[in-house]
Amino acid sequence: MSNESPASAPAIADPAPLGLLGFGFTTLMLSLSNANLFKGADGVGLVLALAVFYGGGAQLVAGIWDFRRGNLLGATAFFSYGSFWLIFWYWAKEEGGQGATANGVAWFFLGWAVITAIFTLAALKNSHALIATLFFLTLTFLFLAFGSWQNATGTDPAALTKVGGWLGIVTGLLAWYTAASTIVNTTHKRELLPANLKR
Repeated sequence: MSNESPASAPAIADPAPLGLLGFGFTTLMLSLSNANLFKGADGVGLVLALAVFYGGGAQLVAGIWDFRRGNLLGATAFFSYGSFWLIFWYWAKEEGGQGATANGVAWFFLGWAVITAIFTLAALKNSHALIATLFFLTLTFLFLAFGSWQNATGTDPAALTKVGGWLGIVTGLLAWYTAASTIVNTTHKRELLPANLKR
């Protein structure tokens, strides 16, 4: 047996920027449609492609990496949102957006609002940028749920869904900033993009 010490395992890079970029871009594209900034049909193929490969696939990979790194919050959140986008892709692609009533869709979004609120509470000791991303995502899901419930009553859900779309746009941009902060600061080895508000 050799007396040499075993080589240390290579460090695993932080997967959060990958997950946040995939999440942010897919959320932004869908939210642009919800905010009526482009017609759903204009970008539905792109949104579905993003949902399965970048929103879904990249976040599942990021989740697996975070499990390996021992980051419970990151692993659970990325795996959950990766699954969300794969569910969305399957529902839109295979079911054609059918197979669920407006009331069912509302409960679906409400469930994700609760899950995201749990992640927001867990993130309170993390960066302000991450907390803001999760907080606005919670609001996004809530307004999408309210819009679906309004639709279930036979009234026009456009106003509440549109608010959810604008909140989703803010969420996507915050996710991008959070990812950029980690990538840029790590690469330059100094804080160029602050992730926390100055006190």
